[in-house]
Amino acid sequence: MRCSRLPGSTAPCSRHTHRAAGSRRHPAHPQSRKVGFANPACRPCTKNIGLRDALAPRVCASQLPVVSVVRDAEAQLLPGVGAVVTCKVCSINSRFAKVNILYVGSTPLKSTFRGTIRKEDIRATEKDKVEVYKSFRPGDIVLAKVISLGDAQSNYLLSTAENELGVVVARSEAGVQMVPISWCEMQCPQTHTKDFRKVARVQPQFLQT
Repeated sequence: MRCSRLPGSTAPCSRHTHRAAGSRRHPAHPQSRKVGFANPACRPCTKNIGLRDALAPRVCASQLPVVSVVRDAEAQLLPGVGAVVTCKVCSINSRFAKVNILYVGSTPLKSTFRGTIRKEDIRATEKDKVEVYKSFRPGDIVLAKVISLGDAQSNYLLSTAENELGVVVARSEAGVQMVPISWCEMQCPQTHTKDFRKVARVQPQFLQT
């Protein structure tokens, strides 16, 4: 199992290991220089060892393990302030909608992140007339913009106030994908039932999501 490391944290080394990429020298032990995972490996030792180490039982001087810290590139992708994200609505109440963030731009995330769209961040105008249940429903796919990293309880704070942001995919009670007919309504092509939504004016670069 790989163990994650932060800069300055102790790499899992001993006197029988070598320092490699991603670690740095320390009087007592190697330390990590970057975020990543401890990656122990073995390679032939080319340095001379002391008499005490040479006499230590069952230590192979030619096969000392090498410890490095490697990055998982995909794990480094995080939603940042100003980023446009694709998310799925999980639940709604009178004050906000809870969502799971699935994409940053057109790049899928390795892990989902939780976000909140507050009532006051749904539209840019007539905020006092906004009703969450007339804007989103659980299961909707929404384009939103990150406006704050939030805190431990609210997580990422998102906005759909721009015309290009809002619901891009929604299904009717019949399970059919609805089509937008205005900036605030979508219609089921099968039953012709209309539902309120905060409809996004989708830009071409987001059509693939």
